[in-house]
Amino acid sequence: MGERDLLPPPSAGEGIAAHTILLRPGADLTGFRDAARRLVAHGVPPGAVTWGIESAPSLFGGGAAPASETPLVLPRAVAALIPGVVPHRDPERYGLLYTLIWRSLHGERHLMEVASDPLVHRLYRMSKAIGRDLHKMHAFLRFRRVEGGEGERYVAWFEPDHHILEAAAPFFVRRFAGMAWTILTPEGRAVWDGTTLTYGPPGSRTDVPEGDGFEAGWQTYYETTFNPARVNPKAMKAEMPKKYWHNMPETASIPALLRGAADRTAQMIEREPTVPARREPARAVAAMADQDPKTLAELNAIIRRTEPLVPGATQAVLGEGSVGATLAFVGEQPGDQEDLKGRPFIGPAGQLLSRAMAEAGIDREASYLTNAVKHFKFTLRGKRRIHEKPTAGEVSHYRWWLDRELEFVAPKLVVALGATAVLALTGKSIPITRARGPFRFDRHDDRFQGFITVHPSYLLRLPDEAKEEAYAAFVDDLKRIAALGAELAA
Repeated sequence: MGERDLLPPPSAGEGIAAHTILLRPGADLTGFRDAARRLVAHGVPPGAVTWGIESAPSLFGGGAAPASETPLVLPRAVAALIPGVVPHRDPERYGLLYTLIWRSLHGERHLMEVASDPLVHRLYRMSKAIGRDLHKMHAFLRFRRVEGGEGERYVAWFEPDHHILEAAAPFFVRRFAGMAWTILTPEGRAVWDGTTLTYGPPGSRTDVPEGDGFEAGWQTYYETTFNPARVNPKAMKAEMPKKYWHNMPETASIPALLRGAADRTAQMIEREPTVPARREPARAVAAMADQDPKTLAELNAIIRRTEPLVPGATQAVLGEGSVGATLAFVGEQPGDQEDLKGRPFIGPAGQLLSRAMAEAGIDREASYLTNAVKHFKFTLRGKRRIHEKPTAGEVSHYRWWLDRELEFVAPKLVVALGATAVLALTGKSIPITRARGPFRFDRHDDRFQGFITVHPSYLLRLPDEAKEEAYAAFVDDLKRIAALGAELAA
């Protein structure tokens, strides 16, 4: 991860109380950083420091320590956590953070990696609470327009749970850079004039107007887009607590919208037939089944000319091998290389499978290889197509093809490579670790025997130190498959 200098040297001439540190009210990140640097420089342990707020009387007297020019170097994880905890309302936050710093610099440099440590656990929970409070402010703060001598201006009132105003304000600068606005809270205010962000004294809810034309338009929009079929009041209150409702214009409509949800849902259902019907994959599969192919070649011709049930694929990737093969291997879906070249198991996972089959004495050319899903499903990241796991519904849609394919090939033993293949062959989600080995696929009426093992792509994802052992276990599975296949073919 690396380390970096968290705390710059303090300004010359500044002093500090030897054992009692008084910081400004709210989230005094700068003051805490300076104090922590000086305390560490003078070897003051956490137990010898009392942290307080400037407005509170000191119980232990003063005493100044000279400023330290020594920079404080902290582990990156510690440095990153501090700004996320300082805004917390817990009065012990500064003492806890200084304890974390002290321990990190005195023999516990990797302390942040020990999530079970009580101090680390508590600070992480405090950081998450700040994250939730920031999310609430970003999502639930509403501006109202004010007309005055200085022209158009927007004002908002918000009551955060923690001291997050200074941490939250830059978000609104980025989002509403062209507006002049003020955010008022019980502890302070943030003012943006279009150029400079400043902070000032607290405000009051009465400083914000009750409503404006913009708010009325927003309320109308909310009522229009409200979906009555997805009403869940319990989940709504969990995500948007009622304490924020009186500052949000749209919430005034919620009671009436909830009362009318049942009637509006019924109206939506009645109007549904007037919406143009969308072609569903299940209907497309049913239409394919009606064609009743008589051979594997006819089945493959149907697959080739059928629109993919997952979007974006270049072509259908069909099974490869001979009708009557003793062994049939079923994988998940084609990958990037398979999609481009139209052949199964030719990418990195396929190359690993070929090597393992050769070591186990299985002739790939004499076997049949296919996939549960016939088209490549992916997510585009830049120019790269990243494999995306098919859903259970998509596996179900392709099951008709796989069943007919295996019916035509008529293998003696079908090998399920990975969980998706198991789902396609059994209709159930079965853990590989529990079912690995010979297995009976009840759906197929004993037309063939089964065997479950891992998909070769699983081996590629393992850390280097675990690959050798896992690969050896995979080859052992293939040797058992070869022996069982020979026994069934005899």
